[in-house]
Amino acid sequence: MTGQPQHVSVLLDRTLELLAPALSAPGAVAVDATLGLGGHSEALLAAHPGLTLIGLDRDTQALKLAGERLAAYNARTHLVHAVYDELPEVLLDLGIPRVHGVLFDCGVSSLQLDAVERGFAYSKDSPLDMRMDPSGPITAADILNTYGHGDLARILRDYGEERFAGKIASAIVREREKEPFTTSGRLVDLLYATVPAATRRTGGHPAKRTFQALRIEVNAELDVLRRAIPAAIDALVLGGRIAVMSFQSLEDKIVKRVLVERATSTTPQGLPVELPGHGPELRLLTRGSEQASEQEVAVNPRAASVRLRAAERIREAT
Repeated sequence: MTGQPQHVSVLLDRTLELLAPALSAPGAVAVDATLGLGGHSEALLAAHPGLTLIGLDRDTQALKLAGERLAAYNARTHLVHAVYDELPEVLLDLGIPRVHGVLFDCGVSSLQLDAVERGFAYSKDSPLDMRMDPSGPITAADILNTYGHGDLARILRDYGEERFAGKIASAIVREREKEPFTTSGRLVDLLYATVPAATRRTGGHPAKRTFQALRIEVNAELDVLRRAIPAAIDALVLGGRIAVMSFQSLEDKIVKRVLVERATSTTPQGLPVELPGHGPELRLLTRGSEQASEQEVAVNPRAASVRLRAAERIREAT
C-alpha cells in the first residue's frame, strides 16, 4: 500500500463535544484507545492545547501513519503498540494513574479495510489474513482450515449472526478437504453458492456476516472489548468521560450493558435512601445510542452503522 488512505473520522464533532468538559481541565490526559489514522486524536489535541494524549493501537502500520500525522504534537503524545484492554498496564508504564477522557472507535479501521493485502474486505480477492496486529498468531485462513465443524458454526452464528452457519460450516469443511483456503475470492464464491438466492436478494452481500465473524475471532474483538470498557471506566477521574462508537450490534450490546450497569444504583429496591457507596458510578450522556446524521452518512458511508454512547464518572468505586 502506498501513501495514506482517505480517512474521514466518524462523528468527530459530536465526540469532541461530549469529551470537551472533561478535557478542558488543567493537565488533562485523554486516551484514544483505537488510534487508527489519528483523526480523532488530531482534533482533540488541536481543541485542547493543554491536553496530553495517549494513543493505543495494535496495528503497527496505523501507529506509524498516525505518528506522522501527529508529529506537530510530539511533546504531548504517547503512542503505544497495545490492544485497548491493556490500558491499565500502559498507564502504569507511563506513570499516569488516572485520565480525564477515553475514546473508543471500535471495529475495523479505514486503513485496514482499504489495504487489500490485509484481507478484511470481501470485494476484492486477497489473502485470508484479517489480523489487526500483523504479528498476531492466527489468520482467517488458519481458522477456515483447522477449526472443526462445530467451532466454525459457532463463530459464524455468534459473531456473524449468520442464519446459515451450519450449512456454511459444512461447505467449508467439505471444500478444504480438496484444497486449503488461502484467498478471499474462493470463500466468497463458496458463500454465494451456499447462501440461498432469496436471502442474497434481501440480506445484503452473502459474505458480510462470515467475514465479520472471522475478523472477530481472529482478533478476539468481543473478549477484548468486555475487558476494556470496565478498565477504561476505572481509569477515569471524577468528572472524566468515556465515549464509545460501535459499528455492529454485538459491540453495542457489550458497551450498553457495562455503561447502564455502572449508571444504576446498587441500593436494594424499596429502601427510602441511597446507601453510602451504592449510588451510580456513571451518568449517561446520551439517550440510548446516537447515530450519524444523513448528511454525515452521505459524505462518509462507513458512518451508517455507527452507534455512539457516552458517560461521565460521578462516583469512585468502593
